[in-house]
Parts: sequence; structure tokens; C-alpha cells
Amino acid sequence: MTETDKKLLAEAKRVRDFAYCPYSKFAVGAAVLGASGEIYGGCNVENAAYSVTNCAERTAIYNAVSAGEEDILALAVVTESSPPATPCGACRQVVAEFRIPRILIANLAGEVKEMTLSELLPDAFSGEDTMG
Repeated sequence: MTETDKKLLAEAKRVRDFAYCPYSKFAVGAAVLGASGEIYGGCNVENAAYSVTNCAERTAIYNAVSAGEEDILALAVVTESSPPATPCGACRQVVAEFRIPRILIANLAGEVKEMTLSELLPDAFSGEDTMG
């Protein structure tokens, strides 16, 4: 594991503390590494109308995009789950949209697994699929 990976996981763990999850009680922190070298964090933010809840992974990705990042090199996700939890389907599709090549999933106990985009979401739907 690189020093950058450690920083990415540390940020995901840090922002997990800010998760707003009164319904699921499942706090998630995520962080992405932009091509600029900057790290952007995000936590899950739930809502009583579940469909407008936003996951940590999407929050982190959208924070990076909102800051002007065009390329995201890695995503880290931290939960309490053992084994570490993978992103939900909606988040997997957003990871695919931004072609994030490396995904680190980890838990508070220190278990870490690295995945590629193709492992996370084989045969992902892409913008090329929408072109007639």
C-alpha cells in the first residue's frame, strides 16, 4: 500500500465521522484522488425520503468534479462491515461514468481490499451505449 493510499483511506475514515445516517445507522466515508493530487472526501447523507439519500462515494466524486477535477485516479470507501462493504449499484455506475480505475474498500478493523473498475462493475453501461 502506498503512502497516497494510506492518506486516501485516512480521509475516508475521517469524513465517515460526519455521516448523517439516522435511518440505517450505517456510516460510510469515501475519498477520491484527483489527477491533481488532491483528495476529496464525502460521507453518506440520508433522508426520510430514501430516494434522495446520497451515498458517500457519490458525494466524494461529486465534490471532486465540483472542484474542477477531470480525472479521478482512485476511490477509497470505509465502513464498519467485515468484510469491507462494496459500493451500491448506483455508486458503481457513477464510478464507471468517471472511469475510476482503482477502488479500495476497507473497514475500521484495518481490512483492505483493492479492486479494479471491471471487477466492481463488469460490462458497465457507458456513454458509448447511448450513442446511436
